Amino acid sequence: MARLPRLTLPGYPHHVLLRGNNRQPIFLAGADYQFLLDLIEEAARKFGVAVHAYVLMSNHFHLLLTPESADSLPRMMQAVGRRYVRYFNDSQRRSGTLWEGRYRSTLIQTDAYLLACMAYIDLNPVRAAMVQDARDYPWSSHGHYIGLRNDKLVSPHPLYWTLANTPFGREVAYADMVNAGISGALRETLTQSVLSGWAAGDADFVADLQKRTSRRVAQTLPGRPPKKILPTE
Repeated sequence: MARLPRLTLPGYPHHVLLRGNNRQPIFLAGADYQFLLDLIEEAARKFGVAVHAYVLMSNHFHLLLTPESADSLPRMMQAVGRRYVRYFNDSQRRSGTLWEGRYRSTLIQTDAYLLACMAYIDLNPVRAAMVQDARDYPWSSHGHYIGLRNDKLVSPHPLYWTLANTPFGREVAYADMVNAGISGALRETLTQSVLSGWAAGDADFVADLQKRTSRRVAQTLPGRPPKKILPTE
């Protein structure tokens, strides 16, 4: 079966995932995490992509992005992926692939899923038992949103500004939202959508998206549920 092309549309938030080959580590030192963040910032600025949230885990990373044009996201990810592999292979004196194939991505409906997706991303280290509190993990955008640091990589989505009327109010509201967590059903939806490439949204959102692209945006299998993909968060 032909591989489904990625669904990328400008102006919509995209949840992106890239994993290490065979679950192998893609970071072995703090300098590796920082180098990838620097690459993401440079490529996002060059190709016109707003980075709303991120988390770098030991063997994969998540991004929440809005591209300005149809080719902004793929060009950014291609630049980041290629340059990081060269850096990592040189520093570790290794050769060969680092990534588990191509990056995965999906569109998400802003009002229904954007803030939840940010919390999902922030809570990755907590779910992996790497930290007890999202604020204690240094390689995510969570610290920026709760006022612990100013992260020049991050461009808050307009929906974030609706949380409160003041910076402090937004920081508190966002921290409370992340601390409250997200439901298992919502987490499953976000996981399956990024792994499968099908858009995450309600029927009206999906129908509107379908008018904007020839690529099918949602899976339809009458009479049987879609097969789940095993997650790696």
